[in-house]
Amino acid sequence: MDNFDAGFEHLWSRAYGVAYVVLGDRGESEDIAQETLARALVRWRKVSAYAEPWVVRVAGNLAIDRVRKRQRTRAVPVEHVPGVDAQRVDLQRALIALSPKQREVVVLRYLVDLPEAEVAETLGCSVGTVKTHASRGLAALRKSLEATA
Repeated sequence: MDNFDAGFEHLWSRAYGVAYVVLGDRGESEDIAQETLARALVRWRKVSAYAEPWVVRVAGNLAIDRVRKRQRTRAVPVEHVPGVDAQRVDLQRALIALSPKQREVVVLRYLVDLPEAEVAETLGCSVGTVKTHASRGLAALRKSLEATA
């Protein structure tokens, strides 16, 4: 993708989609998409060759950081805030507990629904590594979510 303006809508859609899957909030997802594309524009010469995977990864990381920030600053337990889905909160907590590589793979592979090859390309690793991290990440998520059920 040579031209930022030409790819903006597609990149925005990807960034927003990743953020929404993690956060479940339209306003926060729009903020994440804006931040991601602002970062992409500043680094466009470096990231234009692999813009879409870069945007997906940055948006996912920013969304997970937002979840962490929520948990640190919230005085009222999240479960008692009106309109917050308890299952989403449990999933966010379980995702945060994963190793960074497992979390990236699980988010990109299962929440964003990217094929294994695209996840491998995005993260700069082999398909086998993606499969390993996905398997271990899903096992850890199952264990964590069963404990909260």
